[in-house]
This record gives sequence, structure tokens and C-alpha cells, in this order.
Amino acid sequence: MRYAHSNFEAFVCPEKPVGIDSRSAWIVGGGLGGMAAAAFLIRDARMTPSRITILEASDLNGGALDGAGNAETGWLIRGGREMEEQFQCLWDLYRSIPSLEVPDASVLDEFYRLNRVDPSSSPVRAMCGHGQPLPGRDLLKLTGKARHEIIALILAEEDTLDGKTISDVLSHDFMESNFWLFWRSMFAFETWHSAIEMKRYLARFVHQILGLKDLHTLKFTKYNQQESLSKPLATWLADQGVVFRHGVQVTNVRVDTLEGKKVASRIDWLENGRPGGIDVSTNDLVFVTNGSMVENSRWGDHHTPAPIDTTIAEGSIWQLWRNIAEQDPAFGRPDVFCGDTTKSRWESATLTTLSARIPDLVHKVTGRDPFSGRTVTGGPITIQDSAWLMSWVVSRQPHFKGQPAEQMVVWLYGLFSDVPGNYVKKPMQDCTGEEITQEWLFHMGVPADQIDDMAATGAITRPCMMPFITAQFMTRSAGDRPKVVPDGSVNLAFLGQFAETPRDTVFTTEYSVRTAMEAVYTLLNVDRAVPEVFGSVYDVRMLLQAAAELRDGKKVPASGLLRHLTDGTEVDNLLERYGLI
Repeated sequence: MRYAHSNFEAFVCPEKPVGIDSRSAWIVGGGLGGMAAAAFLIRDARMTPSRITILEASDLNGGALDGAGNAETGWLIRGGREMEEQFQCLWDLYRSIPSLEVPDASVLDEFYRLNRVDPSSSPVRAMCGHGQPLPGRDLLKLTGKARHEIIALILAEEDTLDGKTISDVLSHDFMESNFWLFWRSMFAFETWHSAIEMKRYLARFVHQILGLKDLHTLKFTKYNQQESLSKPLATWLADQGVVFRHGVQVTNVRVDTLEGKKVASRIDWLENGRPGGIDVSTNDLVFVTNGSMVENSRWGDHHTPAPIDTTIAEGSIWQLWRNIAEQDPAFGRPDVFCGDTTKSRWESATLTTLSARIPDLVHKVTGRDPFSGRTVTGGPITIQDSAWLMSWVVSRQPHFKGQPAEQMVVWLYGLFSDVPGNYVKKPMQDCTGEEITQEWLFHMGVPADQIDDMAATGAITRPCMMPFITAQFMTRSAGDRPKVVPDGSVNLAFLGQFAETPRDTVFTTEYSVRTAMEAVYTLLNVDRAVPEVFGSVYDVRMLLQAAAELRDGKKVPASGLLRHLTDGTEVDNLLERYGLI
């Protein structure tokens, strides 16, 4: 397996691997990573689709790409996915998956056309003071010290950051900036999360610094991710002949080690509660999704808080990883990620409106008609003075195909779910959907004498507690995540947010698809390069634009040593073009 960044490799149809017709694949997990692996096995390795089996514990495909519910009891989304042009592997996949919405078009075609006609932007990136735009929201407010810390972190070698948290490498100066407010609410970082992951994000998304204040660099699907991303992929795979087996909880993958080679030899499972399994040979490929962000997600309702369930039981994906990891150190250390849910959990809630009162409020705050069918918030609007650090999103409406025309769906989340709210004097994790709605309406500027009635009669809100939602950000060291294909592995690969691939960033759709492509290409020696992680950190133009943003447009005086050295050169032109001098 190799990387490349040119379209010379991107448009290649690789040769069929020798012996592929007699090979089979077992994929543990029907999330995006698992389904992407199946797609690459079919498209690029030309494996017979009926020889591919996806084992999924739940009744649905898509993993974290969810979307469910109804207009009567409330729509359900645990989260949303922010995407961008430079998700090289994701778009490589979806260029081959037919759209379910647009005839004779791929999912990529559909997504591209939508975002060209209706580009994303945020009218109010942050707010405070009961529905008011955040003063100075057009500034990142980084001190010189904070800017130097960002640069030092980007340049640091990863092995120097083993075991370090974000607060170990970024000071109070940085934490007080709008940059951190925008960044953490956009990506869900906490101060105790991994400095390695923060470094990767800063390097990977240098170009996103240009859109921090208005989110114009982001792109979104037409509907929720279940209907816009998961369903088209699952439909195509099923049409090809891939076997989906639901209700199968894989409990272990047994691995034999001989002369330095690691060979998966058996898959054990519980199917509808009954023990079972299958022996696999060296000719069979085994792909395992190890760990899950949405494991143990539990729903409450308008009158009931969402329970916190941190149990790791037999048949859970975390216990599966533990059982595999016991066999060899190369398979990672799962408890680094699932061992302390107080640092990996937060809560979200889905609000379904029952009248025009809340849509009218959103129209007033954003200046945009939520029923226009176009972008509304363009990503999260963060409430700076919220004790829960609450953010809210109204995506293009309808957010579900079956959603009535007069109904609006709002997604809310709070990164600090264990502290009392400003209006509801309880931690978010102890609140009903109605109480979470009250807290949000308070911050939206609704008069105090109207909050309770509007929350009681204007919406159905379903809270969701997710104990492992940022487990992938937990402070880690080299080796805590297994390589996509561990050293010496003959037929076993890992997929998803808890497998290790260099430079790319977890908590993204791109990461799941990248690990799937790397796994398939490595185990089958597919003669086509995996697209490189987008190299904005190596592009002097991107770096100069980002530098100008970090300085809030403050220019370097057009005199002195810098100007003397660059005068009359292309460098001088670049510095002027991007507003640095």
C-alpha cells in the first residue's frame, strides 16, 4: 500500500488481484468503515460480492451515521457530520455509489451540486447574553504567545506528545481566545484530550482556520447522514450481493501467531443470544471495527432524562477489542479509550417543533427562514456563556424525508453535561428533554415568563447520553491504537476511529473510509495508491492565509528586515496578496 496525491493514480482501475475469486471477507461492524471496506473489495479488488459478509450487532447499518424517529414521537439524531472538499477517500468512495435522490448521478454528484447551489455559511457563529451575537465574533483574539504555541504544536514530533493533554501544551492565553471557543465546539475537544490529536487537527485542517468564524469551508448533506450517506451505500452493497447479518455480536477473533505472522483463524459470536462462530483460513480476510463512539448511547424523552450506561458487557464492541488485544500487544490497548467515561462523554438532544413559535425564534436569531430548504445555521452556533457550553444546529429542512413541511428539527449538544445549567439548575445529564429545551430557550433570549410554556407545548425533545462519544480523543501514546494492518498480519485488519493511520484525524467520516481503503489495499496488494491526506500544512499559500487569520488581519509593517529580504520576489507578492504586509 502506498500514498499518492496525483490524479495519475486517482483514475486508475487496478488489475484484479491473483486468486481473488476464491477468497472471502468477514467484516465486523456495519458502520461506515465496514461498508466502505466492502465497497473497496468489490470495486477495486473485484471480490465476488456474495463472498463478503458484514456482521452487525444492531438492526441498522451506518453506525454513527444515524437518523430515525418520526413526526409524532420526535426525530432522532445523535450527531451530525461536518465535511469538506478535502476528504479525499470519502469522495473517492462516493463517486462510485449511486444517488437515491438524483437519477443518473452518484452520491458525490448529488452532494457537489447541492453545495454549489447552496454553499454553507454561518450567520451567527457564536452568541451570548440571551440571544445576542458574541461581541468580537469576527476576531480569533489570539495573543502572540498563543499563536506561538499553535505553531510549536504543529511543528512538534508526535512522540514528544505521548501521554500529554491539550492543557499541557496550550496555555491559559490560548484557552481564553475565540479560536479555542470556535475550535472546541466545532470538533468537540476538551482540555484533557490528547495533545497528539490536537496537533493532527491543527496540521490537517490549517485551511479550516480560514472558515472558523463563519464555517464557509464546511459542506453538508441534504438530509440526515443515515438517509444521505448510509442508506445509499448499504443499498448499493445489497444490490451487488453483499450479505448483511444483523443481530450478530462478535465476541472474539482468535489469532494464531507463528514465526512472526498473525493469522485470524476463528470468529466467535452471539447471534440473537446464541453462541456461534466460524473458522476462517488464511485465504479469508477479517476486518474488525474495534471500538465505537456511539456504543451504549441511551435515549431519554421529553419527560425522562437519558440514562448513563457505562457497562462493557460480553458482546459489546469494547469487550471484543479487549478480547482481541489480550492475544498480542500489536492489537492496541482499548482501556486507554474506554476506561474513563467521565472524560469521553457528553450529551446531545434532538428537538422536534410542534408549532411555529420556535421556528420563528430561529428565524429571528439567524435572519434566515428555516423552511426555505437552504442552509440555516451552516454548522453549530455556540453559546459562549452557557455553563454546559451548549451549541445548536438547524440543518437544511426537512432534515428527514418523512418530516412534515411545517416541522423543524434542531440538534443541541453540551460539552459539559455534568455541571448545573444557567436557567435549569441541574446538570444536563440529569435533565429531561423539556428541561434541556428550557435551558436552550433561555440562552436564545426568550422572556422568562414564556420559557416554560414554550418548552412544554412547542416541542418534543429527546436527549441522548453518549458515554464514549469522544473516546477517540482520549490522551494516548504510540501503540495504544493498533495499526490498520498490524505488523505481520496475514489476513486481519482494523477499521474505524480506533485504528491507527498516520496524519489523518479521528472523529471524521474521512478517517473511517481511509482505514477501510488502506486495509483492503494492504491485505490484497491492490495496485492503486491511497490518496494522501490533504497537505495544506505543506502549502505556503495556505500557511500564509492561516497566519493572516491568526493575526486577525494585523499586518507586519511594510519595512524592516522582512521587507528587505522579500522585496521584488514572489514571496513579497504572496505576503501582500494574503494581507500579511
